[in-house]
Amino acid sequence: MSNRKYFGTDGVRGLVGQYPITPDFVMKLGYAAGKVLAGQGTQKVLIGKDTRISGYMLESALEAGFSAAGIDVGLLGPMPTPGIAYLTKTFRAEAGIVISASHNPFYDNGIKFFSQSGEKLPDAVELAIEAELDKEMGCVESAKLGKASRVNDAAGRYIEFCKSNFPTSISLKGLNIVVDCAHGATYHIAPNVFRELGANVIEIGTKPNGTNINDGCGATSMDAISKAVVEHNADLGVALDGDGDRLMMVDHTGYVIDGDEIIYIIACNDLLSGRLAGGVVGTLMSNMGLELALQELDIEFARSNVGDRYVMELLKEKGWQIGAENSGHIINLYHTSTGDGIIAALNVLTAVCKQKKSLFELRQGITMLPQLLVNVRFSGQNDPLQDTAVLAAVDEVNEILTGRGRVLLRKSGTEPLIRVMVEGPEMEEVTALANKIADLVKLVD
Repeated sequence: MSNRKYFGTDGVRGLVGQYPITPDFVMKLGYAAGKVLAGQGTQKVLIGKDTRISGYMLESALEAGFSAAGIDVGLLGPMPTPGIAYLTKTFRAEAGIVISASHNPFYDNGIKFFSQSGEKLPDAVELAIEAELDKEMGCVESAKLGKASRVNDAAGRYIEFCKSNFPTSISLKGLNIVVDCAHGATYHIAPNVFRELGANVIEIGTKPNGTNINDGCGATSMDAISKAVVEHNADLGVALDGDGDRLMMVDHTGYVIDGDEIIYIIACNDLLSGRLAGGVVGTLMSNMGLELALQELDIEFARSNVGDRYVMELLKEKGWQIGAENSGHIINLYHTSTGDGIIAALNVLTAVCKQKKSLFELRQGITMLPQLLVNVRFSGQNDPLQDTAVLAAVDEVNEILTGRGRVLLRKSGTEPLIRVMVEGPEMEEVTALANKIADLVKLVD
Protein backbone atom coordinates (compact mmCIF):
# COMPACT_ATOMS: atom_id res chain seq x y z
CA MET A 1 0.00 0.00 0.00
CA SER A 2 2.98 2.34 0.46
CA ASN A 3 3.26 2.76 -3.33
CA ARG A 4 -0.18 4.34 -3.54
CA LYS A 5 -0.52 8.00 -4.39
CA TYR A 6 -4.16 8.41 -3.38
CA PHE A 7 -5.54 5.17 -1.94
CA GLY A 8 -4.76 4.14 1.63
CA THR A 9 -5.73 0.90 3.32
CA ASP A 10 -9.37 2.04 3.32
CA GLY A 11 -9.87 4.15 0.22
CA VAL A 12 -9.18 7.87 -0.17
CA ARG A 13 -9.64 9.86 3.03
CA GLY A 14 -8.85 13.29 4.44
CA LEU A 15 -10.05 16.64 5.73
CA VAL A 16 -13.02 18.00 3.78
CA GLY A 17 -12.01 20.97 1.64
CA GLN A 18 -8.36 19.98 1.57
CA TYR A 19 -6.83 17.89 -1.19
CA PRO A 20 -7.83 15.20 -2.03
CA ILE A 21 -11.29 15.57 -0.41
CA THR A 22 -12.33 18.44 -2.68
CA PRO A 23 -15.22 18.58 -5.18
CA ASP A 24 -12.93 18.77 -8.22
CA PHE A 25 -10.75 15.84 -7.18
CA VAL A 26 -13.71 13.66 -6.20
CA MET A 27 -15.41 14.36 -9.52
CA LYS A 28 -12.22 13.32 -11.29
CA LEU A 29 -12.02 10.25 -9.05
CA GLY A 30 -15.51 9.28 -10.16
CA TYR A 31 -14.54 9.78 -13.78
CA ALA A 32 -11.28 7.81 -13.42
CA ALA A 33 -13.05 4.95 -11.63
CA GLY A 34 -15.76 5.01 -14.27
CA LYS A 35 -13.23 4.76 -17.09
CA VAL A 36 -11.47 1.80 -15.46
CA LEU A 37 -14.69 0.01 -14.58
CA ALA A 38 -16.17 0.69 -18.03
CA GLY A 39 -13.22 -1.19 -19.48
CA GLN A 40 -14.39 -4.18 -17.47
CA GLY A 41 -17.91 -3.94 -18.87
CA THR A 42 -19.42 -1.88 -16.05
CA GLN A 43 -22.83 -0.37 -16.69
CA LYS A 44 -23.94 0.77 -13.23
CA VAL A 45 -22.50 1.60 -9.81
CA LEU A 46 -24.19 2.32 -6.49
CA ILE A 47 -23.26 5.27 -4.26
CA GLY A 48 -24.12 5.44 -0.57
CA LYS A 49 -22.99 7.72 2.22
CA ASP A 50 -23.07 8.28 5.96
CA THR A 51 -24.65 11.32 7.61
CA ARG A 52 -21.83 13.89 7.30
CA ILE A 53 -22.89 17.22 5.88
CA SER A 54 -20.15 16.95 3.25
CA GLY A 55 -21.77 13.80 1.88
CA TYR A 56 -24.17 15.86 -0.23
CA MET A 57 -21.33 17.68 -1.97
CA LEU A 58 -19.20 14.59 -2.53
CA GLU A 59 -22.15 12.52 -3.72
CA SER A 60 -22.91 15.11 -6.40
CA ALA A 61 -19.26 15.29 -7.46
CA LEU A 62 -18.99 11.50 -7.79
CA GLU A 63 -22.27 11.33 -9.67
CA ALA A 64 -21.00 13.92 -12.18
CA GLY A 65 -17.71 12.08 -12.66
CA PHE A 66 -19.33 8.70 -13.27
CA SER A 67 -21.89 10.24 -15.62
CA ALA A 68 -19.08 11.87 -17.61
CA ALA A 69 -17.51 8.42 -17.97
CA GLY A 70 -20.79 6.98 -19.24
CA ILE A 71 -21.66 5.03 -16.09
CA ASP A 72 -25.18 4.88 -14.63
CA VAL A 73 -25.48 5.61 -10.92
CA GLY A 74 -27.90 4.33 -8.30
CA LEU A 75 -28.08 6.68 -5.30
CA LEU A 76 -28.70 4.86 -2.01
CA GLY A 77 -28.67 7.84 0.35
CA PRO A 78 -27.52 7.28 3.96
CA MET A 79 -26.54 3.62 4.24
CA PRO A 80 -24.10 1.64 6.39
CA THR A 81 -20.91 0.59 4.63
CA PRO A 82 -21.75 -3.15 4.88
CA GLY A 83 -25.23 -2.38 3.56
CA ILE A 84 -23.71 -0.83 0.45
CA ALA A 85 -21.52 -3.91 -0.01
CA TYR A 86 -24.61 -6.15 0.27
CA LEU A 87 -26.72 -4.08 -2.14
CA THR A 88 -23.89 -3.98 -4.67
CA LYS A 89 -24.19 -7.76 -4.89
CA THR A 90 -27.99 -7.95 -4.87
CA PHE A 91 -28.41 -5.27 -7.56
CA ARG A 92 -25.71 -6.97 -9.64
CA ALA A 93 -23.95 -3.60 -9.83
CA GLU A 94 -20.35 -3.67 -10.91
CA ALA A 95 -19.17 -1.54 -7.99
CA GLY A 96 -20.38 0.10 -4.81
CA ILE A 97 -18.97 3.41 -3.59
CA VAL A 98 -19.09 4.52 0.04
CA ILE A 99 -18.77 8.17 1.06
CA SER A 100 -17.64 7.97 4.67
CA ALA A 101 -14.75 8.50 7.07
CA SER A 102 -16.06 5.74 9.35
CA HIS A 103 -15.33 6.55 13.01
CA ASN A 104 -13.66 9.93 12.31
CA PRO A 105 -15.22 13.34 13.14
CA PHE A 106 -17.64 15.03 10.74
CA TYR A 107 -14.99 17.30 9.20
CA ASP A 108 -13.21 14.28 7.69
CA ASN A 109 -14.61 12.27 4.82
CA GLY A 110 -13.51 9.65 2.35
CA ILE A 111 -14.34 7.48 -0.63
CA LYS A 112 -13.98 3.71 -0.68
CA PHE A 113 -15.01 1.13 -3.25
CA PHE A 114 -16.52 -2.35 -3.21
CA SER A 115 -16.32 -4.81 -6.08
CA GLN A 116 -19.25 -6.68 -7.60
CA SER A 117 -18.73 -9.42 -5.00
CA GLY A 118 -19.19 -6.95 -2.13
CA GLU A 119 -15.49 -7.01 -1.22
CA LYS A 120 -12.93 -4.23 -1.35
CA LEU A 121 -11.49 -3.57 -4.80
CA PRO A 122 -8.46 -5.65 -5.79
CA ASP A 123 -5.13 -3.84 -5.67
CA ALA A 124 -4.80 -3.99 -9.45
CA VAL A 125 -8.05 -2.09 -9.97
CA GLU A 126 -7.11 0.60 -7.43
CA LEU A 127 -3.75 1.04 -9.15
CA ALA A 128 -5.48 1.34 -12.52
CA ILE A 129 -7.76 4.07 -11.10
CA GLU A 130 -4.72 5.92 -9.77
CA ALA A 131 -3.10 5.76 -13.21
CA GLU A 132 -6.28 7.18 -14.79
CA LEU A 133 -6.34 10.00 -12.22
CA ASP A 134 -3.02 11.26 -13.56
CA LYS A 135 -4.59 11.79 -16.99
CA GLU A 136 -6.78 14.67 -18.15
CA MET A 137 -10.48 14.30 -17.39
CA GLY A 138 -12.70 13.98 -20.42
CA CYS A 139 -16.36 13.30 -21.12
CA VAL A 140 -18.22 10.83 -23.30
CA GLU A 141 -20.54 12.18 -25.99
CA SER A 142 -23.95 13.37 -24.79
CA ALA A 143 -25.88 10.32 -25.95
CA LYS A 144 -23.61 8.07 -23.86
CA LEU A 145 -23.69 10.00 -20.58
CA GLY A 146 -24.58 8.00 -17.51
CA LYS A 147 -27.96 8.45 -15.81
CA ALA A 148 -28.66 8.72 -12.08
CA SER A 149 -31.64 7.44 -10.12
CA ARG A 150 -32.65 7.06 -6.46
CA VAL A 151 -32.93 3.58 -4.95
CA ASN A 152 -35.91 4.22 -2.69
CA ASP A 153 -36.11 0.83 -0.94
CA ALA A 154 -32.41 0.48 -0.04
CA ALA A 155 -32.88 0.67 3.74
CA GLY A 156 -35.75 -1.84 3.74
CA ARG A 157 -33.80 -4.33 1.67
CA TYR A 158 -30.83 -4.20 4.03
CA ILE A 159 -33.03 -4.49 7.13
CA GLU A 160 -34.51 -7.70 5.73
CA PHE A 161 -31.04 -9.02 4.94
CA CYS A 162 -29.88 -8.40 8.51
CA LYS A 163 -32.95 -10.11 9.94
CA SER A 164 -32.41 -13.11 7.64
CA ASN A 165 -29.09 -13.71 9.41
CA PHE A 166 -30.82 -14.31 12.75
CA PRO A 167 -32.22 -17.82 13.33
CA THR A 168 -35.97 -18.02 12.80
CA SER A 169 -36.22 -20.48 15.70
CA ILE A 170 -35.43 -17.81 18.29
CA SER A 171 -36.60 -14.29 19.13
CA LEU A 172 -35.29 -11.24 20.95
CA LYS A 173 -38.61 -10.91 22.75
CA GLY A 174 -38.10 -9.97 26.40
CA LEU A 175 -34.68 -8.39 25.86
CA ASN A 176 -34.19 -4.68 26.58
CA ILE A 177 -31.43 -3.38 24.32
CA VAL A 178 -29.86 0.08 24.12
CA VAL A 179 -28.75 0.82 20.54
CA ASP A 180 -26.31 3.67 19.89
CA CYS A 181 -25.99 4.54 16.20
CA ALA A 182 -23.41 7.34 16.63
CA HIS A 183 -25.76 9.70 14.74
CA GLY A 184 -24.46 7.83 11.70
CA ALA A 185 -25.58 5.75 8.78
CA THR A 186 -27.39 3.07 10.84
CA TYR A 187 -29.74 5.55 12.56
CA HIS A 188 -32.77 4.45 10.49
CA ILE A 189 -31.79 0.79 10.22
CA ALA A 190 -30.26 -0.76 13.35
CA PRO A 191 -33.10 0.08 15.80
CA ASN A 192 -35.62 -1.36 13.34
CA VAL A 193 -33.65 -4.59 12.90
CA PHE A 194 -33.57 -5.35 16.63
CA ARG A 195 -37.12 -4.12 17.20
CA GLU A 196 -38.57 -6.23 14.38
CA LEU A 197 -36.81 -9.28 15.84
CA GLY A 198 -38.71 -8.75 19.09
CA ALA A 199 -36.46 -6.62 21.30
CA ASN A 200 -37.51 -3.58 23.26
CA VAL A 201 -35.12 -0.95 21.89
CA ILE A 202 -33.92 2.20 23.61
CA GLU A 203 -32.37 4.45 20.94
CA ILE A 204 -29.51 6.89 21.37
CA GLY A 205 -27.40 8.53 18.68
CA THR A 206 -30.23 8.39 16.12
CA LYS A 207 -30.69 12.09 15.38
CA PRO A 208 -28.01 13.03 12.85
CA ASN A 209 -27.67 16.71 11.92
CA GLY A 210 -24.65 16.49 9.62
CA THR A 211 -22.06 17.47 12.23
CA ASN A 212 -22.75 15.25 15.27
CA ILE A 213 -21.62 11.91 13.79
CA ASN A 214 -19.33 10.04 16.25
CA ASP A 215 -19.49 13.05 18.59
CA GLY A 216 -19.40 11.66 22.14
CA CYS A 217 -21.35 8.58 21.09
CA GLY A 218 -21.08 5.30 19.21
CA ALA A 219 -18.44 2.61 19.22
CA THR A 220 -15.56 5.05 19.73
CA SER A 221 -17.07 6.77 22.76
CA MET A 222 -18.71 4.26 25.06
CA ASP A 223 -19.53 6.33 28.15
CA ALA A 224 -22.98 7.34 26.89
CA ILE A 225 -24.20 3.82 26.16
CA SER A 226 -22.69 2.37 29.35
CA LYS A 227 -24.59 4.97 31.35
CA ALA A 228 -27.81 4.40 29.36
CA VAL A 229 -27.72 0.61 29.85
CA VAL A 230 -27.46 0.99 33.62
CA GLU A 231 -30.04 3.80 33.82
CA HIS A 232 -32.61 1.87 31.77
CA ASN A 233 -31.85 -1.43 33.52
CA ALA A 234 -31.23 -2.88 30.04
CA ASP A 235 -29.92 -6.36 29.32
CA LEU A 236 -27.15 -5.08 27.06
CA GLY A 237 -26.07 -2.32 24.71
CA VAL A 238 -25.08 -2.30 21.03
CA ALA A 239 -22.80 0.54 19.89
CA LEU A 240 -22.03 1.09 16.20
CA ASP A 241 -19.71 3.62 14.61
CA GLY A 242 -20.63 6.25 12.04
CA ASP A 243 -20.70 3.95 9.03
CA GLY A 244 -21.85 0.80 10.81
CA ASP A 245 -18.89 -1.50 10.22
CA ARG A 246 -17.66 -1.44 13.85
CA LEU A 247 -19.34 -2.94 16.89
CA MET A 248 -18.71 -2.55 20.60
CA MET A 249 -21.10 -3.89 23.22
CA VAL A 250 -22.01 -3.32 26.88
CA ASP A 251 -23.29 -5.90 29.36
CA HIS A 252 -25.97 -5.14 31.96
CA THR A 253 -23.34 -3.84 34.42
CA GLY A 254 -22.10 -1.21 31.97
CA TYR A 255 -18.87 -3.11 31.25
CA VAL A 256 -17.57 -2.44 27.72
CA ILE A 257 -17.00 -5.52 25.54
CA ASP A 258 -14.57 -4.92 22.67
CA GLY A 259 -13.85 -6.73 19.42
CA ASP A 260 -11.62 -9.35 21.04
CA GLU A 261 -14.33 -10.42 23.48
CA ILE A 262 -17.02 -10.25 20.80
CA ILE A 263 -15.17 -12.58 18.44
CA TYR A 264 -14.47 -14.93 21.35
CA ILE A 265 -18.20 -15.18 22.10
CA ILE A 266 -18.99 -15.79 18.42
CA ALA A 267 -16.25 -18.42 18.08
CA CYS A 268 -17.45 -20.24 21.21
CA ASN A 269 -21.02 -20.34 19.96
CA ASP A 270 -19.91 -21.60 16.54
CA LEU A 271 -17.84 -24.29 18.28
CA LEU A 272 -20.84 -25.39 20.37
CA SER A 273 -23.06 -25.53 17.30
CA GLY A 274 -20.48 -27.52 15.33
CA ARG A 275 -20.17 -24.86 12.67
CA LEU A 276 -16.71 -23.49 13.42
CA ALA A 277 -14.45 -24.21 10.46
CA GLY A 278 -10.79 -23.53 11.16
CA GLY A 279 -9.63 -20.86 13.56
CA VAL A 280 -9.90 -17.17 14.36
CA VAL A 281 -7.93 -14.29 12.87
CA GLY A 282 -7.00 -11.33 15.05
CA THR A 283 -4.44 -8.59 14.53
CA LEU A 284 -1.14 -7.55 16.06
CA MET A 285 -3.21 -5.43 18.47
CA SER A 286 -5.49 -8.25 19.63
CA ASN A 287 -5.22 -8.84 23.36
CA MET A 288 -3.15 -11.85 24.38
CA GLY A 289 -6.10 -12.84 26.57
CA LEU A 290 -8.01 -13.73 23.40
CA GLU A 291 -5.20 -15.95 22.19
CA LEU A 292 -4.95 -17.74 25.55
CA ALA A 293 -8.74 -18.20 25.84
CA LEU A 294 -8.94 -19.73 22.35
CA GLN A 295 -6.00 -22.01 23.14
CA GLU A 296 -7.97 -23.48 26.04
CA LEU A 297 -10.68 -24.44 23.55
CA ASP A 298 -8.18 -25.82 21.01
CA ILE A 299 -9.18 -23.11 18.53
CA GLU A 300 -6.34 -21.95 16.29
CA PHE A 301 -5.46 -18.25 16.34
CA ALA A 302 -3.46 -16.17 13.86
CA ARG A 303 -2.54 -12.49 13.76
CA SER A 304 -2.66 -10.23 10.71
CA ASN A 305 -1.41 -6.68 10.34
CA VAL A 306 -3.71 -4.01 11.75
CA GLY A 307 -6.64 -3.25 9.44
CA ASP A 308 -9.76 -5.18 8.47
CA ARG A 309 -8.37 -5.48 4.94
CA TYR A 310 -5.52 -7.61 6.30
CA VAL A 311 -7.84 -9.64 8.53
CA MET A 312 -9.81 -10.51 5.39
CA GLU A 313 -6.66 -11.42 3.46
CA LEU A 314 -5.50 -13.82 6.17
CA LEU A 315 -8.97 -15.39 6.48
CA LYS A 316 -8.95 -16.15 2.76
CA GLU A 317 -5.39 -17.44 2.89
CA LYS A 318 -6.26 -19.89 5.68
CA GLY A 319 -9.77 -20.71 4.52
CA TRP A 320 -11.22 -19.62 7.87
CA GLN A 321 -14.48 -17.75 8.41
CA ILE A 322 -14.25 -15.38 11.39
CA GLY A 323 -11.85 -12.64 12.43
CA ALA A 324 -11.79 -9.29 14.18
CA GLU A 325 -9.90 -6.22 15.24
CA ASN A 326 -10.12 -5.26 18.90
CA SER A 327 -11.50 -1.89 17.72
CA GLY A 328 -14.70 -3.68 16.71
CA HIS A 329 -14.35 -4.67 13.07
CA ILE A 330 -15.90 -8.14 13.08
CA ILE A 331 -15.79 -10.24 9.91
CA ASN A 332 -17.97 -13.33 9.67
CA LEU A 333 -17.82 -14.84 6.20
CA TYR A 334 -20.66 -17.21 7.05
CA HIS A 335 -22.93 -14.18 6.74
CA THR A 336 -21.24 -11.26 4.98
CA SER A 337 -18.41 -10.28 2.65
CA THR A 338 -17.14 -7.47 4.87
CA GLY A 339 -17.19 -6.22 8.46
CA ASP A 340 -20.77 -5.59 9.60
CA GLY A 341 -21.63 -4.21 13.04
CA ILE A 342 -25.32 -5.14 12.98
CA ILE A 343 -24.68 -8.71 11.78
CA ALA A 344 -21.95 -9.15 14.42
CA ALA A 345 -24.38 -7.97 17.12
CA LEU A 346 -26.94 -10.49 15.88
CA ASN A 347 -24.28 -13.23 16.05
CA VAL A 348 -23.69 -12.37 19.72
CA LEU A 349 -27.43 -12.20 20.40
CA THR A 350 -27.80 -15.64 18.82
CA ALA A 351 -25.38 -16.92 21.48
CA VAL A 352 -27.33 -15.10 24.22
CA CYS A 353 -30.60 -16.66 23.15
CA LYS A 354 -29.41 -20.17 22.29
CA GLN A 355 -27.21 -20.61 25.34
CA LYS A 356 -29.72 -18.82 27.58
CA LYS A 357 -26.90 -16.78 29.12
CA SER A 358 -26.48 -13.07 29.65
CA LEU A 359 -23.74 -11.16 27.88
CA PHE A 360 -22.07 -10.85 31.27
CA GLU A 361 -21.95 -14.65 31.56
CA LEU A 362 -20.78 -15.22 28.00
CA ARG A 363 -17.72 -13.03 28.46
CA GLN A 364 -16.53 -14.84 31.59
CA GLY A 365 -14.49 -17.34 29.57
CA ILE A 366 -11.96 -14.75 28.49
CA THR A 367 -9.67 -12.77 30.78
CA MET A 368 -8.25 -9.67 29.11
CA LEU A 369 -4.67 -8.85 30.02
CA PRO A 370 -3.92 -5.26 31.11
CA GLN A 371 -2.78 -3.40 28.00
CA LEU A 372 -1.31 0.09 27.59
CA LEU A 373 -0.85 1.97 24.34
CA VAL A 374 1.51 4.98 24.39
CA ASN A 375 1.62 7.22 21.31
CA VAL A 376 4.91 9.00 20.71
CA ARG A 377 5.04 11.75 18.08
CA PHE A 378 8.17 11.90 15.93
CA SER A 379 9.42 14.10 13.09
CA GLY A 380 10.33 11.29 10.76
CA GLN A 381 13.96 12.33 10.35
CA ASN A 382 15.13 9.25 12.25
CA ASP A 383 13.36 5.90 12.45
CA PRO A 384 12.84 4.84 16.09
CA LEU A 385 12.01 1.33 14.94
CA GLN A 386 15.59 0.93 13.71
CA ASP A 387 17.30 2.48 16.74
CA THR A 388 19.59 0.05 18.58
CA ALA A 389 18.68 1.33 22.07
CA VAL A 390 14.96 1.01 21.33
CA LEU A 391 15.38 -2.47 19.87
CA ALA A 392 17.47 -3.56 22.86
CA ALA A 393 14.77 -2.30 25.25
CA VAL A 394 12.10 -4.19 23.31
CA ASP A 395 14.16 -7.39 23.52
CA GLU A 396 14.64 -6.87 27.26
CA VAL A 397 10.92 -6.32 27.89
CA ASN A 398 10.00 -9.30 25.74
CA GLU A 399 12.31 -11.45 27.84
CA ILE A 400 10.74 -10.13 31.06
CA LEU A 401 7.24 -10.92 29.75
CA THR A 402 8.00 -14.29 28.14
CA GLY A 403 4.86 -16.40 28.36
CA ARG A 404 3.05 -13.65 30.30
CA GLY A 405 2.66 -10.82 27.83
CA ARG A 406 4.11 -9.11 24.79
CA VAL A 407 5.39 -5.87 23.23
CA LEU A 408 4.46 -4.26 19.92
CA LEU A 409 5.92 -1.15 18.29
CA ARG A 410 4.44 0.13 15.05
CA LYS A 411 4.08 3.30 13.06
CA SER A 412 0.65 4.87 12.68
CA GLY A 413 -0.68 4.70 9.14
CA THR A 414 -2.31 8.14 9.39
CA GLU A 415 -0.18 10.25 11.75
CA PRO A 416 3.54 10.75 12.55
CA LEU A 417 3.28 8.53 15.62
CA ILE A 418 5.05 5.49 17.00
CA ARG A 419 2.58 3.33 18.90
CA VAL A 420 4.15 1.52 21.85
CA MET A 421 1.90 -1.28 23.12
CA VAL A 422 2.72 -3.47 26.11
CA GLU A 423 0.45 -6.02 27.75
CA GLY A 424 1.01 -8.29 30.71
CA PRO A 425 -0.58 -9.68 33.88
CA GLU A 426 -0.25 -6.53 36.06
CA MET A 427 -1.08 -2.96 35.01
CA GLU A 428 1.65 -1.45 37.20
CA GLU A 429 4.31 -3.55 35.48
CA VAL A 430 2.82 -2.92 32.03
CA THR A 431 2.82 0.86 32.59
CA ALA A 432 6.44 0.92 33.75
CA LEU A 433 7.65 -1.18 30.82
CA ALA A 434 5.67 0.78 28.21
CA ASN A 435 6.94 4.12 29.51
CA LYS A 436 10.50 2.78 29.54
CA ILE A 437 10.33 2.03 25.81
CA ALA A 438 8.40 5.23 25.01
CA ASP A 439 11.04 7.38 26.73
CA LEU A 440 13.73 5.81 24.54
CA VAL A 441 11.63 6.39 21.41
CA LYS A 442 11.37 10.09 22.32
CA LEU A 443 15.16 10.36 22.56
CA VAL A 444 15.61 9.12 18.97
CA ASP A 445 13.77 12.09 17.54
